[in-house]
Amino acid sequence: MATRRIIASERTILEKDDTAEEKSNISPAVPKDVIFKLLGFTAAMIIIPIGSYFLTVHTVFKGNSSLAGGMAAVLANVVLITYIVVAMKEDQTDLQEGAKPESKKTQ
Repeated sequence: MATRRIIASERTILEKDDTAEEKSNISPAVPKDVIFKLLGFTAAMIIIPIGSYFLTVHTVFKGNSSLAGGMAAVLANVVLITYIVVAMKEDQTDLQEGAKPESKKTQ
């Protein structure tokens, strides 16, 4: 088996670890506003369908639990679609903000 010969000008892995040339980036990978939106929609996904079921089962649908459950399912889908629309709009604004500085650099 061949072994690797270390040249004097090269640094070994241990020597590279000892130097503090680069500062590490400790910023979170996901912005706080995205996490808050996700938590808000998660709470809405739990509270709105269950709350609508219990509010409508005796008041609106007069004890018909199938219709109240259907209403809860529809509202769960409304919350889900709203989340998707909000996420898509946020993604488009990120793309537009990223495109503006590039267009200024070329002018």
